[in-house]
Amino acid sequence: MDALRRIVTLAALAVGGLASAMAVAAPVTVVDDRGQRVTLQQPPLRVVSLSPSLSETVCALQACSRLVGIDRYSNWPDELRRLPKLGGLDDTQIERLAALKPDLVLAAVSTRAVERLQALGLPVLALEPRNWADTRRVIATVAQALGEPAAGDALVQAVQARIAEAAAHVPPRLRGRSVYFEVAATPFAAGTSSFVGELLAGLGLVNIVPAGLGPFPQLNPEFVLRAQPALIMASAEELAQMPRRPGWDALRALRQRQTCGFAPAEFDTLMRAGPRLGDAAWALASCLNKLEDAP
Repeated sequence: MDALRRIVTLAALAVGGLASAMAVAAPVTVVDDRGQRVTLQQPPLRVVSLSPSLSETVCALQACSRLVGIDRYSNWPDELRRLPKLGGLDDTQIERLAALKPDLVLAAVSTRAVERLQALGLPVLALEPRNWADTRRVIATVAQALGEPAAGDALVQAVQARIAEAAAHVPPRLRGRSVYFEVAATPFAAGTSSFVGELLAGLGLVNIVPAGLGPFPQLNPEFVLRAQPALIMASAEELAQMPRRPGWDALRALRQRQTCGFAPAEFDTLMRAGPRLGDAAWALASCLNKLEDAP
């Protein structure tokens, strides 16, 4: 059983069965990230999720069977692959979604279809975690909406414990090293205030991107060259291209192979503020443990 399955099991053990929960269910009102109050008369049985992190949260709360549709990027766990794909942030397939008759739609705040879905009378929770505090709150909100608040508490505790375990396995010699984490090639980086930045700090690393630049700022490449990070992290594909960028062959971390390149599935995990943040922390810690001492 992998780590995320253990998290799911912990959450499941914290609550009774779905049938017993629904038998005593009362209407619940939750507040989303727009400050809007959404009242559900009973726990939803047909849920559409238009965000990968929200899809993963539903499944980690043992409610995957309630999902009837997802966005095109939701791909974990594997059972989601059988569900209808309904587009993304900017091109949600409204008619197909409405035909599924969901009694709850989960979406990112930035999803353009939110107002149209509400105009159709569909209850929509707009939630968009950007850091660990947001993630804890979103897990709790989704769990409350599903009628499983205790499962939300258990899931948060399990993720937090897994992050702490990963931090304990970081080689002491790497603590305090500076790090550049690239999220896209233009380049966009994970800043100190992002959930990725929080994971890096929790592992004892020092982000070269100051908090004042925001969670995922676009950087001038010269900024990275001047910073000379001791460690560089990115997708494996982008990491392979970095030495070909103008001037980037001067980065000592690239020459000395003080780098972490993540395969697509692992990079997905790292870029989603959801219940797999513990796995993300372990992906970082595992790579750090494989690095040889730089000369």
